[in-house]
Amino acid sequence: MTTKIGRMFCGFSVLFLALILAATSSGIADENPRGSVTNLPLPRFVSLKASEGNVRRGPSLAHKIDWVFKHRNMPLQIVGEYGNWRRIKDRDGAGGWMHYSLLSGSRMVIINGDRTPLYILADEKSKKSAEAEDGALAKLEDCSLHWCFVRADNAKGWIPKSALWGVDEDEIRN
Repeated sequence: MTTKIGRMFCGFSVLFLALILAATSSGIADENPRGSVTNLPLPRFVSLKASEGNVRRGPSLAHKIDWVFKHRNMPLQIVGEYGNWRRIKDRDGAGGWMHYSLLSGSRMVIINGDRTPLYILADEKSKKSAEAEDGALAKLEDCSLHWCFVRADNAKGWIPKSALWGVDEDEIRN
């Protein structure tokens, strides 16, 4: 009797292990990946805190600088972490490693499309409050499923989420 229970338990253990391995290899276990350093979601959006930020080929000062971002508040996407370094991408997909001290959790977005209207309400039939140029930076505030409220200079209003880079399509903010 003991050997039969032992074999059943062993079989259950093997089946359980196989299910875990299958879930991991299929991506089910990685549905909400987190950074190995911060335990924050990956990918996630941040902005450039400094007026300049070196983007390096690897996560250390010993790595070559590929380019320098020169626009404070530029939204960036963190896609990886290693120690005090964050692997980032810009809206064009260009990326590299940047020291975490150059990044801010303050949320900014880039507006895609020239003369993109901002509305008083989250409705294209509502009155326009302003128009934005392609590439304009705006502070991200609230977001519903399809709309976000942004502020830029003296303008503010609701804009379709599809016209923004720097916010996830399913992200909701209050």
